[in-house]
Amino acid sequence: MRRREFMTLLGAAAAAWPLAARSQQLALPAIGYLSSGSLETDVVRLAAFRQGLADTDHVEGRNVAIEYRGMQGHYDLLPALVADFVRRPVAVIVVSGSTPGALAAKGATSTIPIVFSIGVDPVQIGLVASFNRPGGNVTGISNLQNPLGAKRLELLRELVPGAAVVASLVNPGNIVYTESEMSGLRSAADSLGLQLLVLNASSVAEVDAAFAALAQARPGALLISSESFFIDRREQIAALAARYAVPAMYPFREFAAAGGLMSYGSSTSEIYRQVGIYAGRILKGEKPGDLPVQQATKVELIINLKTAKALGIAVPQLLLGRADEIIE
Repeated sequence: MRRREFMTLLGAAAAAWPLAARSQQLALPAIGYLSSGSLETDVVRLAAFRQGLADTDHVEGRNVAIEYRGMQGHYDLLPALVADFVRRPVAVIVVSGSTPGALAAKGATSTIPIVFSIGVDPVQIGLVASFNRPGGNVTGISNLQNPLGAKRLELLRELVPGAAVVASLVNPGNIVYTESEMSGLRSAADSLGLQLLVLNASSVAEVDAAFAALAQARPGALLISSESFFIDRREQIAALAARYAVPAMYPFREFAAAGGLMSYGSSTSEIYRQVGIYAGRILKGEKPGDLPVQQATKVELIINLKTAKALGIAVPQLLLGRADEIIE
């Protein structure tokens, strides 16, 4: 979708809201919720976020309004979307799974509280001063991906021990995140004696092209980046992995539920519930700079046995025994 088409649709959707409903929403304190992808595919995260708000006695439409915006992978839309939140202004900006989004929000305002969920070190990229005392107007949840990426590679090697070459699908459009993730993967691959084949994709067409290139290269397995662009395209990616019969490891449960072979990563529901709690606490008067940046601790291993059987893969019993959930 082109930028002009997206902004036209956004304006049309806003104009279509019933006038009375919009007036009621504007009378309540508002949260600006910025998703890196599509709001339609953000269902799990949004449900958990609303639960976190409810844990602090905030219910959408009753005592808080939520303004939703999804960039659908178009990072060039960030300045306009963030500027819209600042201009309104909203009471809190929540950035869902986007390092560029969190940096853009911080660059746009030093007064509106910002709560983020990102997969890189927020201190290293200058979002906060420290984990314990973030300072300023920014805090959130950090789901550090470097150690998780290395573990995913180990688990994939355990599942497909004969794989000498592992492809990694990454998004070059999110440079900060991708470079951080890949640095950990390269170190892990070297220690395991594996060769990494990097495939780039930042659009639906490029995902198709990456899998076509994968079919030509014929790696032994595939590792999907945890960058948010791919989460919104989980069904497309899982279907392509099945079509090309490549064993693939994914970063979150949502991929395995969509037919992916195996996932290992932090609990999306727990992360976004905590984001909702922080947003609710800020609405009650707490300062973001006083709220320590939390690190996600709950990690899940999910195995889709149905997909494994379709690929002709016999999952080792030791691996099955460590799984938090088996999909059959």
